[in-house]
Amino acid sequence: MKTKQSLVLVIAFVCALAGSVYAQETQPQEPSAAPSSSPGLDIQGIKKYLLGPGDVVDVRVFGQPELNGTAQVDSDGNLNALPFLETPIRAKCRSEKEVQKDIQLAYAKFINNPQVSVRIAERNSRQPATVFGAVRQATRVEMKRKVRLTELMAVSGGFTERAAGTIQILHTEPLMCPEPGDEADAAPIDGTRIPLQVVRIADLRAGKTEANPFIRPGDYVLVTEAEPVYITGAVMSPGGLYLRDQLTLSRALAMVGGARKEAKLSQVKVYRQVPGATNSEPIVVDVAAIKKNLKPDFVLQPYDIIEVGEAGMFSSARIGQTLVGALTGSITSAISSTGTYLPMRVIY
Repeated sequence: MKTKQSLVLVIAFVCALAGSVYAQETQPQEPSAAPSSSPGLDIQGIKKYLLGPGDVVDVRVFGQPELNGTAQVDSDGNLNALPFLETPIRAKCRSEKEVQKDIQLAYAKFINNPQVSVRIAERNSRQPATVFGAVRQATRVEMKRKVRLTELMAVSGGFTERAAGTIQILHTEPLMCPEPGDEADAAPIDGTRIPLQVVRIADLRAGKTEANPFIRPGDYVLVTEAEPVYITGAVMSPGGLYLRDQLTLSRALAMVGGARKEAKLSQVKVYRQVPGATNSEPIVVDVAAIKKNLKPDFVLQPYDIIEVGEAGMFSSARIGQTLVGALTGSITSAISSTGTYLPMRVIY
């Protein structure tokens, strides 16, 4: 009885240690080097750019140098710093050509046929979108036109093997200049609704339109990372696997090369952490019956420990040594991999 209790304590300790290591690994880390400079997806849409608060325009009036200068769009969407003009010029969600016409009309009250030129000097109104998580390169992307999710994934280098299967898109700002049909996206971001959208990677790869939404400026795009399960005992390659897309026990066994000849598949044990407790409850699964389609497959949960016993007697001490050895190897591998996997954290 004491040996069995000790075994349970060992399993619980290793589970807690594994969870701690992976929790630390998946925490956003301060990058040792600066993240990639914000690439811009603005080549196609630069001519259709609509002004917003924070943008700066350069205004030139031919033959009137005293009227030349720069002006910034204020928080209300207006240009207020133009010489001799008491009425502000509306600029938000308008092009530079539209603003140029209004400035020209305003100065026509003082100047005969004024020739006005307006050029966008700084584009500051759209915050970059941030992509992080299970991607090759965490980055920030400036967008001056509409950009779909697939383009952002391409800029970040695509998914890593740790991608769990979903992408979470958090909207931090309302859509600034909505087009017809986008009015709902222009609503203020408040506590009355959750501005979070979840997309399945499988749907995105399948080309489903609803799985490839437009990304707004200021969005946080998180490719969720998979949590681990561990397989040990009479299998070809004991170790850890990343849990994704409803991973089943039979599929997990196949991913580690299958069971060995001496494996006792009728009594595979799955040690699962009890919520709110430190012990693990063993669940006996008949994999042999699953293979014969006599029973449904068993769906795994994060941090499950699968022990495939042998047909002969397996001592508790040997089971404990096997578990500790396999899990320690997985933990060491997880720690060493943090050098190549560098999530990015951006705080505005």
